[in-house]
Amino acid sequence: MTTVTRTARTKLGPQDRGHPMTFNEFMRANYEEGYQYELIDGELYVLPLPNAPHNLVENWIGAKLQHYSLEHPEVINYVTSKARVIVPGRPRATVPEPDQTAYHDFPLHRPWKKIRWQEVSPILVVDVVSKEDPYKDLVRNVKLYLQVPTIQEYWLIDPRKNPERPTFRVHRRNGKSWRIVQPTFGEVYTTKLLPGFALIIDPRS
Repeated sequence: MTTVTRTARTKLGPQDRGHPMTFNEFMRANYEEGYQYELIDGELYVLPLPNAPHNLVENWIGAKLQHYSLEHPEVINYVTSKARVIVPGRPRATVPEPDQTAYHDFPLHRPWKKIRWQEVSPILVVDVVSKEDPYKDLVRNVKLYLQVPTIQEYWLIDPRKNPERPTFRVHRRNGKSWRIVQPTFGEVYTTKLLPGFALIIDPRS
């Protein structure tokens, strides 16, 4: 029984963090605006929407990936900040929502109303480290995204000390573990995952 049924409230909000939900309940529920919502091991996770510095960094990396996608749709054909990633093999439904997500073969040819998140899986996910809950990005998601076989790289951008000079860390799939690559500020990051992609680690670039 969900909170919506148990109380007179019609929307879930921060007071419902930790509330048990099924995947279908999570997908159907109405939520209060101003927060981010995820389903982690069958429980609702709630976090305030990011502040402006966080959002600026998120939009910077999103724009770079969008531009690359337009020029190289054969590599990634869809980039979004609203994806829900289904993590397989968990005892209960787990659906984190990265800050940016890139797909190789998103089924854009199909009728859009028939596309479901549970039918697609990304090759690249990006999180800008949350000031409110850095554990989510630095620890929790490092483990979760390793369990998604299609994800080849997980980028972590940390703006907490200085959003204009964030740190950049790449978790690159290496068999059943990650190999960490950490280019410095101002360096150009390239990867075999995205041929021709060159990212200057500088949000003002």
